[in-house]
Amino acid sequence: MRLLTVAALAACLLGVPATADATVTATTAVAAKKLDIADITPMGEDEEKVGVGFPIIVTFDRGVADKAAVEALLQVQSDKPVDGAWRWVSARKVIYRTKFYWKPHQKVTLTAGLSRLPGNESVKDVTRTFAVGTANISVVDTRKHIMRVTRDGKLAKKISISAGRGGLVKNGVDVYLTTSGIHLTMNKKAMETMTSSWLGVTDPKDPRYYKEEIPWAVRISDSGEYVHQSAGYYQYLGRSNQSHGCVRATPAGAKWFYRIAQRGDVVKITGTKRKLQWNNGWSYWQLNWTEWKKGSALAK
Repeated sequence: MRLLTVAALAACLLGVPATADATVTATTAVAAKKLDIADITPMGEDEEKVGVGFPIIVTFDRGVADKAAVEALLQVQSDKPVDGAWRWVSARKVIYRTKFYWKPHQKVTLTAGLSRLPGNESVKDVTRTFAVGTANISVVDTRKHIMRVTRDGKLAKKISISAGRGGLVKNGVDVYLTTSGIHLTMNKKAMETMTSSWLGVTDPKDPRYYKEEIPWAVRISDSGEYVHQSAGYYQYLGRSNQSHGCVRATPAGAKWFYRIAQRGDVVKITGTKRKLQWNNGWSYWQLNWTEWKKGSALAK
């Protein structure tokens, strides 16, 4: 609410001359800011097909005060039903994950009925339909140096790889080790520029410095891990771990993987001592179902 003070002019409605100090105080309501959606991931069904691990990510245009009320207005329907739950990761962002992976080859629809929120009636409801594609699930064995890729449950390809060699500890973490856990593919580039800046190394004279153009790069975490073509060093593929944390693959294998990769495909990495954190990229499957549901505002 805002108080507005108006000086009385000339004469009031009764025709009585106004005194110099005569004032009228009125109360006016300041319109509350409406809650709207700033972004929804994934894109619509005409723009991309996603993997079976894909989360639905809703970002609002401001912090949400009543999370339970808003969460109750977010409805997800799929052609092939599965249990799912929302988890708030910030005041503005909430993420939907299923109990088990999505069934492939179906459509999923998110409806955000924000107009039903009291005081928010002027905001338009939002509907987003997306398509789940082929079930691409890859298992990377860093000890046997092999990646096995299944498509809709059938083994499609074995690819010789080289994972993180380890040996560089920062804040108690060996950042040169590949993280073990369930990753999701987040994006991809046919040619990605990779540098040592994530290590804080920008001086070309530093022996740890590097800047390379890497082909067929598929990102699987926020900490800089990719599945990509090995930039040389082919003698290590299938034999030993020599990377800075990424999963290096053969040229043919990396190109093939890049071409089939959808955002939200599952890449499970095993065999290292460095555990993937659940909030490193889209690594939400690192939380078990009970833990995941604790992040819901509607959880009892």
